[in-house]
Amino acid sequence: MKRAIARWQTWWLRLFLITILAMTALSVPWPLDYLAMTAPLALAVVRPPRSGKAPVELAAPVRGRWIAINAPGTAVPSHGVKAYGQAYAVDLLQPSADAPASIGWSWRTRAPESFACFGAPVLAMADGTVVRVTDSWRDHRSRDTWPPLIWMMTVEAFARELAGASAILGNHVIVRHDDDTYSVYAHLRRGSTKVRAGDRVSTGQQLAEVGNSGNTSEPHLHVQLMDHPIPTAAAGLPMLWPDVTADPADRNPRWSTGDPKPSALPGFPQNGQLFEATDPAQVR
Repeated sequence: MKRAIARWQTWWLRLFLITILAMTALSVPWPLDYLAMTAPLALAVVRPPRSGKAPVELAAPVRGRWIAINAPGTAVPSHGVKAYGQAYAVDLLQPSADAPASIGWSWRTRAPESFACFGAPVLAMADGTVVRVTDSWRDHRSRDTWPPLIWMMTVEAFARELAGASAILGNHVIVRHDDDTYSVYAHLRRGSTKVRAGDRVSTGQQLAEVGNSGNTSEPHLHVQLMDHPIPTAAAGLPMLWPDVTADPADRNPRWSTGDPKPSALPGFPQNGQLFEATDPAQVR
């Protein structure tokens, strides 16, 4: 029952707004109007599911040199919230020689093709079966300076929240692994998916390409592990990439956020940390 309620927890805002519109159009006596407006808000206090599962060792979903941002190696929940099964999620992008050291105030936006990781292969982290593929969201221009970033985090984020998890994840693939865990690969390039629901995939197989779809400021890969195929009903699970090598001192100043918090996941790259991901088959 708790999992069923949690599945709908992200609908509370939508229900609240719909209720306000309905109460405006209809003549509803007190206290029914009060109860109708406050009932949807009760869903806001329902906590996302939690899991005590030990970290799962997987292959990294990329190859080469990457930067970890919003990483569980710095703090959990890594993205500030546990909703959508993203307690241990991480964002990955590649270093760019022309990237500014900090976020500026320009209104300038960039085409996604101008970023180093746009179009990079996204690989399956473990053997499994594809359970969901979404591939129709457009790749938008960047929101990597303060004016468009503020717009993205307020107006655009509000609209995407109302539209649901798919609008937040953008193009994405969900894979069910043999241990009954589920990996999510999000913000993929439109038209790049190479698998369909029901396909069997193996570790390291290409699923799609890195894109800039959904709730994202610039091209990157968002990846997470969950215990349920529906993000709104899932608990985030910790994962480790044992074949990744990283120097703790090798950090990108634009994305580094200081020392890890007590909640950090040991052994996982930290915010701003550069790491090298190699094919596990080549190092064993």
